[in-house]
Amino acid sequence: MVRLNPKPTSDAAEIIKTAALKLFAECGVDGVTVREIAAEAGQKNHAAVGYYFGSKESLIRELIVDGARIIDAERNARLDELEAKPTSPTTRDICEVLVYPCVNPSGPDVEEECYNRFIVLVGMSHRAFMMEVLAGSLNSGYLRCLEHLRRLMAPLPHHIISQRQVFVGAYMGAVLSARESLLADQTREHPTWQSPKTLQHFIDTLIAVIEAPYSCDQP
Repeated sequence: MVRLNPKPTSDAAEIIKTAALKLFAECGVDGVTVREIAAEAGQKNHAAVGYYFGSKESLIRELIVDGARIIDAERNARLDELEAKPTSPTTRDICEVLVYPCVNPSGPDVEEECYNRFIVLVGMSHRAFMMEVLAGSLNSGYLRCLEHLRRLMAPLPHHIISQRQVFVGAYMGAVLSARESLLADQTREHPTWQSPKTLQHFIDTLIAVIEAPYSCDQP
């Protein structure tokens, strides 16, 4: 269940959230203190995180929900549009639905993309907590995508389909996190990730993972 904030949202609360997301993306949620978050947010009072969010855990919970809600809404909107067409969605269609909503979900006005790095690190260190926050309601678009992929991979054995869906999730998280990390590096150019064609190529490789021949005879 999504918990409400102890305090109403404010400019200061949003600044704290932005600062926390950046620090969590760089260091992981266990590597950052509330004192460091307050300092990064320019708050002289180190108790600011507790004042606005109640606890560090509640702040992390809210950050997970913020990004997940945006991504899920866009995925569902894209899927609704695809499913309204007379032809069934293709593997490329579904891969585009999986990838593009994850690209800077906070919007173009955000100075640095952080959400993918943040959510991957949370999933690695506190997966049970992350899944409890999502609670099956903020990843409904992702689950709909998986249903389409099961249909598209139907000729493959069930255990191969399940494994490839795991691979898809891990691969997406790793590549999109790496993309964010490199784009955050202002010390040099990163032509690979600064090109819009790179995401198209990434989707090509994601399709290859889904459609590749297999050689496993046993589960």
